Amino acid sequence: MPQVTGLGHVGLFVKDIKKMVEFYSGFLGLTVTDRHPADKIVFLSAQPDTEHHELALAPSETRHTDPQQLSFRVGSLADLREFYAQIRERGFTVDRCVSHGNAFGCYFLDPEDNLVEVYWRTEKFWPQPYTQHIDLTLSEQELLALLDEMPEVAAH
Repeated sequence: MPQVTGLGHVGLFVKDIKKMVEFYSGFLGLTVTDRHPADKIVFLSAQPDTEHHELALAPSETRHTDPQQLSFRVGSLADLREFYAQIRERGFTVDRCVSHGNAFGCYFLDPEDNLVEVYWRTEKFWPQPYTQHIDLTLSEQELLALLDEMPEVAAH
């Protein structure tokens, strides 16, 4: 039986294509890899050398995508903390900041109120679902101590 090998990309209908391209490329750092000359669709990727696009934005006044959430991995805890500071500085609405044990994440709303998560993988195995509120203004040492306080769980 055939099976998929991974998630290729997500497409969103958006009202303000310029604002949304600026958010996903200018703020989150995705690379615009391709676009229609009149911006009828814009393709973005966090890994442009290996994935042509992971996100496609298409303008529409009548259609709206209502995703549950879009999640983007960051490379370090320092990056996550910096994103959190920038999210607050730019006035984006923060929904929550949590530890899932296996990841620390910050959930917030993009300019068109889609739920976005930026997260850092902790490399700690922890059964899901698990959510504990965290304060991303704490130091890295204080945040990492939260992981050290969690009991060891055997991986499946």
